[in-house]
Amino acid sequence: MWLVMLLAFAMPVSIACWLLSLVYTIFNDGTHCVNPWRWLMAAIIPVLVTKWGLKKRSLDKSGAITGLVIGFILTISSLCFCACLLTFFVLASKATKYKSSIKKKFEEDFKEGGQRNWIQVLCNGGIAAQFAVLYMLDSGCTEKVVDFQMWYNSSLFSMAVMGALACSCGDTFASEIGTVFSVNTTPRLITSLRKVPKGTNGGITMIGTLSSGMGGALVGVAYYLTLLLCTSDFQLHKSPAQWLIIPTGALAGLLGSTIDSYLGALFQFSGFDREKKCTVEHPGPNIEFISGTELLDNHSVNLLSALLTGLLTPKIAFYLWQCVV
Repeated sequence: MWLVMLLAFAMPVSIACWLLSLVYTIFNDGTHCVNPWRWLMAAIIPVLVTKWGLKKRSLDKSGAITGLVIGFILTISSLCFCACLLTFFVLASKATKYKSSIKKKFEEDFKEGGQRNWIQVLCNGGIAAQFAVLYMLDSGCTEKVVDFQMWYNSSLFSMAVMGALACSCGDTFASEIGTVFSVNTTPRLITSLRKVPKGTNGGITMIGTLSSGMGGALVGVAYYLTLLLCTSDFQLHKSPAQWLIIPTGALAGLLGSTIDSYLGALFQFSGFDREKKCTVEHPGPNIEFISGTELLDNHSVNLLSALLTGLLTPKIAFYLWQCVV
């Protein structure tokens, strides 16, 4: 019943938005108008996803509201961006809940269900949404192939969007999956390679590093498959090899996780609570110092990592295409 009500509300709203954009395009001598189907998908998909997130307790109410805004921007700008966001959100939610009983033993701020609030949603998806807005302003609301010779700006912004989301997904995989499968492995601090307790900011393992690349690659696969579905065969035939999006996503995941680890090791405080037997992010009388300073928190690190990875991924993609094509 709720789905019927959603369609009954979304369809007239999407048609009204389409008519307004059509009028605006006509009076401003534009050539691109967002079609009603794109408005409809941008209205429905974020609602369905946030409803699922609330039901599975992957989002709280503030996170759901923020997710609606970010989801709308990414969906209306390009379905490829929407696919990347869906892939990150679903897989990251599953990874966070996977064997949560193990993570609870050494994470002081462990939250049952892994619910994300508005700050976490904004830090993980806000940078991608900003790059998506720049993409819309340059290329409109459409899906374009990655071609740095013919469509440099759109290729740059689209790879920045994917890179920011691949960073978030790769970092989540590294911390959540790497933690579970490295139970018998002691992490090492990325800046000095000395052994540190589990949960230390900047602590890395081989499995965690490989997981970050896998997370980024899955975001790249989502982008690539959606592009194949939304682009004509003629356009794909004229363009450079689009499968390079997948290794670009994998490299973005690795890069984002590495940047996150370095920032965490240098600018986040990590200590070991002797009483609770877990790592903490604040000093205290019973806290043994491990690394870092109290300059940034986890949200700030996630935001900066996504921003830096989003800025660097187009460069990676550009040189990757130059080397292979």
